[in-house]
Amino acid sequence: MRHALPLFLIVLCAFASRRVRAEEALSAAPQPPPFSDFRTQAPGTVHRIRLSDLPPPDISNSPDNGPSMIPRPASAWPKVPPGFKVDLYATGLKNPRLMRTAPNGDVFLAESHVGTILVFRGISGDGKAVQTSIYATSLRDPFGIAFYPAGPRPQWLYVANTDSVVRFPYQSGDLKARGEPQTLTSVPGGGLLRGGGHWTRDLAFSHDGQTMFVSVGSHSNVDDSDGNPLEKDRADILAFTPEGRNKRVYAWGIRNAVGIAVHPTTGRLWASVNERDRLGDNLVPDYITHIEEGGFYGWPWWYMGGTQDPRHPGKHPELKSKVITPDVILQPHNASLEMLFYDGAQFPAQYRGDIFASEHGSWNRRVRTGYEVIRVPLGQRAEASGEYEDFLTGFVTPNGDVWGRPVGIAVARDGSLLVSDDGGECVWRVSYTRK
Repeated sequence: MRHALPLFLIVLCAFASRRVRAEEALSAAPQPPPFSDFRTQAPGTVHRIRLSDLPPPDISNSPDNGPSMIPRPASAWPKVPPGFKVDLYATGLKNPRLMRTAPNGDVFLAESHVGTILVFRGISGDGKAVQTSIYATSLRDPFGIAFYPAGPRPQWLYVANTDSVVRFPYQSGDLKARGEPQTLTSVPGGGLLRGGGHWTRDLAFSHDGQTMFVSVGSHSNVDDSDGNPLEKDRADILAFTPEGRNKRVYAWGIRNAVGIAVHPTTGRLWASVNERDRLGDNLVPDYITHIEEGGFYGWPWWYMGGTQDPRHPGKHPELKSKVITPDVILQPHNASLEMLFYDGAQFPAQYRGDIFASEHGSWNRRVRTGYEVIRVPLGQRAEASGEYEDFLTGFVTPNGDVWGRPVGIAVARDGSLLVSDDGGECVWRVSYTRK
């Protein structure tokens, strides 16, 4: 008969096991360029991964190395490029995720797993929110937030629950919802309690206001979606009228577009995408890319410009030439989440129009990657060069412990950048101080 270990011994054994794995990971040689990990991250460091850099798949080399969160060490603080400063904007939050800024400058934040939308107003002299209000409660894993129609006086606040899109009547300056939400449409639900699979749903509207985009992640890592009811209307971006009607698939084969945004000049839809797991340390890269109407991005049979996933040999050869190669290839397993186009006036001019995206961090890479905010320089262009650079780093200690995980990202009214952190349960503020 197996005898149960005392609780303190179980904890001790678990700690020792984690420590051995951490030591083995940290003693590993640096990733071969252009791949990297947290040990070589630094604000301003430029990365570019090309298709020719990708290794062959290695199904046997996919370690579990999820972070065990620790409190922020006294000496730890996020790192930014010279001339920038980081403050703690809000603390004591509960699962802070996506953020969106209202036309009047209020910042709306989804506390997803508690079903709440918060509103932050103002910035104090020491970089903190002046006022915090509860806008709505009892939502179902809310994530995406959008204001409609565009302009200074939107009439509706839209929220993407994991299984529906709802909206509240809205007037500029509202700190509390005007009544119960109006349900517009259902979408496939996710998470442990609602059918499983990826649960975040983001929202964006086309420039002309006629189309509402909703991103829906896959149910599985890489299950075959042919005739699979669990994957129906998933791993894609859906399009509706603003009233939630006339559903159609706008683009497909996108495993999990956690963040979507419309380019302010071209009107093109862009997405920040989590790719598949279990093909090795350096496969498959996450990515940021423009989204073409009707476009196919590979999942689950193909990836990165027409490489067949070895778990689906011989499937859909007719689709190989149709796979769209992403614009910006990121580190594999970065877990790229919310993205935006910087439209503030506080940062230096060369930042205007650039993409910023939050990288939540890896759970299945031998040495951690992600746990940062990246910048994709566009230089006032409509196209990306394929390069990205580290911008806000430092959330992992030298020995591999994690104390922060960026998720949401928003531009405050004064042009500073706000970053939600569901590891530290807070929001950071990045401002430019050198004029």
